[in-house]
Amino acid sequence: MTEKSKYEMRGVSATKSEVHDAIKHLDKGLYPTAFCKILPDIVAGDPDFCNIMHADTAGTKTSLAYMYWRETGDMSIWSDIVQDAIVMNTDDMGCVGCVDNIVISSTIGRNKHLISGEIIAALIRGASSFFEGMKSLGVGIHLAGGETADVGDIVRTLDVGYTTFARMRKEALVINTIRPGDVIVGLSSSGQASYETRYNSGIGSNGLTAARHDVLNKQYRSKYPEAFDPNTPEAYTFTGSRSLLDKVKTDYGTFTVGQLLLSPTRSYLPLLKKILDAAQDKIHGIIHCTGGGQTKVLKFVDQVHIIKDQLMDIPPVFQLIQEESGTSWQEMYQVFNMGHRLEFYLDEKEASTLIDIAASMHVDAQIIGRVEKAENRHLTIQSPYGTFQYSEG
Repeated sequence: MTEKSKYEMRGVSATKSEVHDAIKHLDKGLYPTAFCKILPDIVAGDPDFCNIMHADTAGTKTSLAYMYWRETGDMSIWSDIVQDAIVMNTDDMGCVGCVDNIVISSTIGRNKHLISGEIIAALIRGASSFFEGMKSLGVGIHLAGGETADVGDIVRTLDVGYTTFARMRKEALVINTIRPGDVIVGLSSSGQASYETRYNSGIGSNGLTAARHDVLNKQYRSKYPEAFDPNTPEAYTFTGSRSLLDKVKTDYGTFTVGQLLLSPTRSYLPLLKKILDAAQDKIHGIIHCTGGGQTKVLKFVDQVHIIKDQLMDIPPVFQLIQEESGTSWQEMYQVFNMGHRLEFYLDEKEASTLIDIAASMHVDAQIIGRVEKAENRHLTIQSPYGTFQYSEG
């Protein structure tokens, strides 16, 4: 079978093309090329303001966390899962300039037979700790409450999601106007930022169904049948050779496979706030390389050729996934961030400002590519493993 059909057999999609087809006729808000949908100021009706609302979850990373917790008893993993779900919302909003005064509400669905009240308490503590950490860095996130539902009939283990809302001035927005002549500055997804307490593998919250089944071995199919969809054929479940506790060496030390795959999604909000304070009017676009990986930008451009030919080194976690899965490198760049999860589009003369600000917070950044004029939107990735072409529409 092809790689595409392998992903489909697991009930996932790298491109979510059927979802985008379903919503393509919906209103795109005030600014169709904005990274998030931006609405008029419904709250107060002020023409100088706008409203932004976003929703997302930690995805199937919760299933992996459940397995790791069962193997190790490590309760700290639940704080990381909360961060995954929160960041998938807040950092998308950051791409339109929203980096403060964000209201957030949780929706947690659990199988009560497997997920105890102690875990729910750990999730709530983890959220509070994350908000306090952001507050100390100048980013205000305010918890409005939420819902915890016992839905074991439809949730096999745990689902953790958040909805975020903000009201902001239109003059503070960043709207994607990516143009020929721009360079692309990428911000590393791995390493250890000044506001992080430990090494971050860079995995984020995308592609975890593939990572879990491609890296881990068959023992987990029998040990934790509740941790995967029973409709998935056996040939596509836990096909790797590794255990959660196998050791992997990195430049930052030795970690278990579980620690690498469950590394919490890095928030760029503190760094984004500094960058926007210094150079908002210089930025032509911000892209969060989540669903769609390095091809995400294609949803926000037209009549340009995006060229990424100076990419960062691939972090060990993605090397591990590729070696275990045999997935083509072209597919890897479409599923995972592969080393940088946030990218800025702007004039080359402004790039050093962003790179220096990132360095001040111990986040690697560099020019990773450029934009050229073209009749149709398309993307070229030049990597150590080949040159790959992508297009959309």
